[in-house]
Amino acid sequence: MASPESQLGATIMVVAVYSPSARDVRHAELMLPQGSTVQNALPVLAQALDVPAQELAALQCGIWGQRCPPDKVLRPQDRIEWYRPLRVDPKVARRERFVRQGAKSAGLFAQRRPGAKAGY
Repeated sequence: MASPESQLGATIMVVAVYSPSARDVRHAELMLPQGSTVQNALPVLAQALDVPAQELAALQCGIWGQRCPPDKVLRPQDRIEWYRPLRVDPKVARRERFVRQGAKSAGLFAQRRPGAKAGY
């Protein structure tokens, strides 16, 4: 015997998250038909996040921090995230931060070889 949920067309609740810029995080909780994929749900998700669907389609997406293909079937309580490309390599950013803050006069990097890069 079929459950009442399956007779009414089962839905799942998912959370969509996107950050178009630093300190600007948009999220929405949505009810989608069971069996929806990320690609199928993209227009609904984009509208809920107030972002053009083409912008989201061009980015990498993931579920709970793990990258996934657009044809991934969504499950209840999934958190769909879109990732912006990095603007600066994290290693370069760390070196620049170190140069800006300086080694001061103590610590591991207080005495460097002449001509060595900051942080080494």
